[in-house]
Amino acid sequence: MATISIFRAPLQQGGSMSILRACVALLIALLPLSLTAQSLTPPPLAARTLTAPPDAKARIDRHFDRFTGRPGCAVGAAIDGTTVFAAGYGVADLEHNVPITADTIFEPGSVSKQFTAAAVLLLAQQGKLSLDDPIRKYIPEVPEYETPITIRHLIHHTSGLRDWGSVAAIGGWPRGTIARNHDDVLAIVQRQKALNYAPGAEYSYTNTGYNLAAILVSRVSEKPFAEFTREAIFTPLGMSSSSWRDDFRRIVPNRAIAYSPSGTSFMLNMPFENVYGNGAMLTTVGDLLRWNTNFTDPKVGGRALVELQLRSGVLNDGRNTDYAAGLGIGTWRGVREISHSGATAGYGGWLARYPDQGLSVAILCNVTNANPPQLGRDVAAVYLGAALAPPTTTEPVAVKGLQELSGLYHNLRNHATLTAAVDNGRLRIGGALFTPVSQDTFTNGDMRFVVVGGRLRLDDGTLFEKIAAASPTSLELQVYAGEYSSDEAQATLRVAMQGERLMLQNRPGSWLPLTPTFRDAFNSPIGVVRFLRDGAGKINETSVSQDRVWDLRFKRQ
Repeated sequence: MATISIFRAPLQQGGSMSILRACVALLIALLPLSLTAQSLTPPPLAARTLTAPPDAKARIDRHFDRFTGRPGCAVGAAIDGTTVFAAGYGVADLEHNVPITADTIFEPGSVSKQFTAAAVLLLAQQGKLSLDDPIRKYIPEVPEYETPITIRHLIHHTSGLRDWGSVAAIGGWPRGTIARNHDDVLAIVQRQKALNYAPGAEYSYTNTGYNLAAILVSRVSEKPFAEFTREAIFTPLGMSSSSWRDDFRRIVPNRAIAYSPSGTSFMLNMPFENVYGNGAMLTTVGDLLRWNTNFTDPKVGGRALVELQLRSGVLNDGRNTDYAAGLGIGTWRGVREISHSGATAGYGGWLARYPDQGLSVAILCNVTNANPPQLGRDVAAVYLGAALAPPTTTEPVAVKGLQELSGLYHNLRNHATLTAAVDNGRLRIGGALFTPVSQDTFTNGDMRFVVVGGRLRLDDGTLFEKIAAASPTSLELQVYAGEYSSDEAQATLRVAMQGERLMLQNRPGSWLPLTPTFRDAFNSPIGVVRFLRDGAGKINETSVSQDRVWDLRFKRQ
């Protein structure tokens, strides 16, 4: 079963998903606990037979023709380190009608994380730190929690740290509204009294860990992060077009402008923050392919670094995750795939390597609706051909009592809700259709859940429990009205009735609807809002949860 999709919903600066889409994304994102026992050593070069088909360009062109005259993408592919395709599609700068080429510079978003992880691993190789060192040894601004957070926790997303951008968004000022830097990140981290979970207990994707990793590299190496990575990684590999957006005001020649669709046209959607390590790398498809070559012909760090970077995280209970050091380890249509996607403001990117076939694919785009992972796999399919297993269609097994599974469920971790409904012998959850392959197991190809005692359990153990839906009257809604404050978010939430609707304000002029889900719980644009009661039944707190912030408390004033 494919387990590669934890990167389908990277943080989009200034954007927000609907609750329904967020719930489906959450289902996908909670699948990082499966394989990794396999060897990642590719077969000998002589044993591989992959070649570029003669019609490769025509087939790839068909996937990118829709970008003609509008923002688009650059594409690169290499077989055994030799570039076999490089092209640009669309426009890099609409105001000046500059075309995208294979040499155009973009931001690949979270694809950048593997370079930050590599910098940390290089310092470990040099004996300047240990991955098992507590992060407070180098960054004492991080609060002291009951269980220390280690450097290893940071690069495997097992620290429990809340995503700082999500905390800022809950407080009313998401990324893209304030030009932040690493001092701002540290200030938000320093205020967090709680974690999502004890370090090492779970997996939760968070940009915070990688911002701290970049700060760590600077402090340990005693060099700016951009300088260290240039000297240690970019220059040795010939990545001459790669750098970091450590000053968003800097002029970057040959850079694509980023856009979002706006009606029948487009609007600018550029990142303006000096926060990096989690993303913010500036690069080309050619440079990304050069980096991928280092995994088979390691000029930086040697074979030891490669093996360490490909080693997946292990949780406290011994479960493996499919997230290594800035890389996702999985399979796609029967072939092994090592990949990462990302998005920042209007930019998007995807970089993948198919080690058994010696294929690498890089996609960089400058518009939010491009979908680089899908485009990248379309390109990969052109070259992988018969190596790919055909798409499977599974006929549903007849399940007794299937109708009883219909209803509302809530995630016992972060209280997000999902609605399950029977659809021609299958279960539709959000926008995804799940086929029963046994009396208690359902799959849609990317993810799987098992029915246990009426609960839905994902492969990683996350439980969704059926719960009664709530439909409070306007009179019943009035009990929630009030002000709730949080030192951790440095924000006050104002809850009030407006007509028949309960509304929430997290910054001046911004009123957001609260939609009832189950008792005392509501969906909202900032996440799941739950009102908590004391022993006497009086509401004294509210809790806000998102994918990357599981329980941020606000006390009633």
